[in-house]
Amino acid sequence: MPWFKTMLLVIDCLSLPDPKDKHVLAAAIKVNANQIVTNNLKDFPAEYLDTFGLTAKSADDFLTDIIDLNQDQALKAFQEMVLYRRNPEMDEYQVLDRLRRNGLEATANYLHSLL
Repeated sequence: MPWFKTMLLVIDCLSLPDPKDKHVLAAAIKVNANQIVTNNLKDFPAEYLDTFGLTAKSADDFLTDIIDLNQDQALKAFQEMVLYRRNPEMDEYQVLDRLRRNGLEATANYLHSLL
């Protein structure tokens, strides 16, 4: 059976609060993911995801976990991002403010603490 037909069968069998999110769960199952990164946590119930060996995490929590794995590398990557930022150019603190305004408050605070 072609992979797309298999995926459609998987999608049809899933049950989430918002049926429009079923393809995300199906993809995570297909690739044996451990985690779904989404800011739409309410539509991915922990108990249901657990039956597939999955968890859901917000983008902010995911990024702070990544920073925690290697703070030096994360800070270097952030500083390079700022260095090459164009249209408009921003300094580190302006980028941190932008991150905060876009829902990445913990990430921005963590990076700020490393500066």
